[in-house]
Amino acid sequence: MDFARTWLPFLYLYGVGGIAFILGMILILKSKALRTTYDRHKKWVFVLLYGFLFYAGIHALFIYLAIGSQ
Repeated sequence: MDFARTWLPFLYLYGVGGIAFILGMILILKSKALRTTYDRHKKWVFVLLYGFLFYAGIHALFIYLAIGSQ
């Protein structure tokens, strides 16, 4: 399989989704809906960032494994 059918959709999904995610994070931080001075809120910022990277990593791993099996 070529790049356009495997990695390009992945890059689009997490690129455009990442932009929306970052804009959402900026919005909640600027509106003071989530304050990084609170320990509990710091934990949620970490959970959100880790979750995004975790799912992107798992998705990339499965794409890599699927391509490697051919």
